[in-house]
Order: sequence, then structure tokens, then C-alpha cells
Amino acid sequence: MTKQKDVGNHGEQIACKYLEDNGYVIVQKNYYESCGEIDIIARSGRFIVFAEVKTRKYYAKIRDIMSVNISKRKKIIKTAYKYIIKNNCKLQPRFDVIEISLKNDGSHSLQHIQNAFMLEDRDYGLF
Repeated sequence: MTKQKDVGNHGEQIACKYLEDNGYVIVQKNYYESCGEIDIIARSGRFIVFAEVKTRKYYAKIRDIMSVNISKRKKIIKTAYKYIIKNNCKLQPRFDVIEISLKNDGSHSLQHIQNAFMLEDRDYGLF
């Protein structure tokens, strides 16, 4: 396993704990389809939340949400669509990004961006 992969896995663990501590129910982690992968799928009230976790060292120069570009969003949305169909999910989909910044002292900061992006056919050309 690469060092970056370890950082990513650590970030996903932090994100899952944060979500659970805030009343979310983790449905699945690392959901894969041929078109992409979703880090965390969780339920919260009337929402099925598809969360992309971005973990960086504290000194990173780019905000994590900026690395979730249109290509990555398209993959997440296609993967979520397949999940919804396969699981006959009736909840409202929501796409979140969780940014985690790891500090040298072992602590971290976390920002949860709800509705970080939305499905709009004309923008993504998915269907």
C-alpha cells in the first residue's frame, strides 16, 4: 500500500466516525461500479448521501473540493445512479464532499460540504 493510500484510508475512517457521531448511518464504504467509486454511502433522514472524502496534509495548497472536478463528479453521479437502481433506493440523493486536513501532531480539521454538487443532466451529459 502506498503512503497516499494510507492517508486516504485514514481520512475515510475519520469521515465515517464524524458522520456516525452526527447521526448518519453508514450504508456502505468504497462502493465500486465499472464507472467509478464512492467513498461513503450514508443515510441521513430523507437523504441517501454519496460522500467523496478528500484527505490532505495540512500544508496542501489546493482546497480539496477543487480536486473534485467535473470528470470526478460525473463518475460519482453515474456510480450513485447505478447504486440507486440496484438497491431500489427511494431516498433523495445528495452529493457531499468531506475535506480532511491532517496535521503533523496527529490532529486534523474537517469540513463537511453538503450538496457540494448536484445532478443536472444538461451540465453532465449523463443520459
